[in-house]
Amino acid sequence: MSRVLFVCLHNAGRSQMSRALFMRAAGNSHEARSAGTSPVEHVHPVVVTAMREVGVDVSAQVPTMLTTELAQWADVVVTMGCGDACPVIPGKRYIDWELPDPKDMSIENVREVRDDIDGRVRELVRTLGRG
Repeated sequence: MSRVLFVCLHNAGRSQMSRALFMRAAGNSHEARSAGTSPVEHVHPVVVTAMREVGVDVSAQVPTMLTTELAQWADVVVTMGCGDACPVIPGKRYIDWELPDPKDMSIENVREVRDDIDGRVRELVRTLGRG
C-alpha cells in the first residue's frame, strides 16, 4: 500500500480534487491525503460543484497546512503549483503536475481541470499497482 500526498497552494482545489479522485480510483489499495502551503478556510465552491457532478462530495473537506510530518508520512508527493514552499524530503518520490489553479475559473474550466486530474490519478494508481 502506497501513501500519496497531494499538495497545492491553498488546498482548496487541485489537491482536494486529486485526493478525492485518487481515493475513488484506488479503493482500499492505497491511502491519500492533501495539504496546502497556504491553506484557506474552505474548498472553493466551484470545485465542490464540479466534484458533485461526478458523484464525489468534497464539501466537508477542510484545507490543511502542509507540515514536514505530513510529507514524511507519504511515499509519493504530488505537487501542483506550490513551488519552493514544498519541503523536499530525501527518499520520497516527487511528481509535479502543471495544473492551473481553479480558484477563479468558470465551472466549464474547472471541469476540464477535474477531468485532467482524473486521468492523471488513474495513471498514478496504475503505476502504483494494487497494494
